[in-house]
Amino acid sequence: MNNKVLVKVLIPEIDEVYDVFIPINIRIGMVIKLLNESLSEVSNGLYVVKNNRKIYNTVDANPYPFNKLVRETNIRNGTTVVFM
Repeated sequence: MNNKVLVKVLIPEIDEVYDVFIPINIRIGMVIKLLNESLSEVSNGLYVVKNNRKIYNTVDANPYPFNKLVRETNIRNGTTVVFM
């Protein structure tokens, strides 16, 4: 079984989309922390780290709960999420 999913992460404030592999056995809160750390680097500083970010479902615009494991959500290969 594959332990990561490839998702598209939309970041509206800098008008960018990144393809990101996300481990399925970590909590959404940890995904947010990892995205905060890595996006600043890959965007050459355009992305500003903020601790109150959330990952949103693009279908219903609801945020994913911090304490849910990725595999417990509807995030799958090819899913697009919004990070803001």
